[in-house]
Amino acid sequence: MAEFSLSDLEKIVRERARSGDPDSWTAKLFARGIDKAAQKLGEEAVETVIAAVKGDKQALVSESADLIYHWLVVLGISGVPLSDVLKELESRTGRSGISEKAARPKG
Repeated sequence: MAEFSLSDLEKIVRERARSGDPDSWTAKLFARGIDKAAQKLGEEAVETVIAAVKGDKQALVSESADLIYHWLVVLGISGVPLSDVLKELESRTGRSGISEKAARPKG
């Protein structure tokens, strides 16, 4: 099996968003805008947490896939490329997560 990456999924999301296909969930989410996409992202986050707490590994896998997909849709609608998020994560790898969080502006 060839390795599938988040970049691959980001590309698919971008292509389907532009397709205008009435049968495409991605195209529909993009058409509905950030409010609907963010709502779906939140719903999937909650469902992922529930699966984790229940210890249901198969549900956790499935809900995690839904969560990542909807996260990429939200990024896409917002005009934020995945590469920006990955750069941010990379910049944090040399620091302690505790000190990095403490250095964030309060607000």
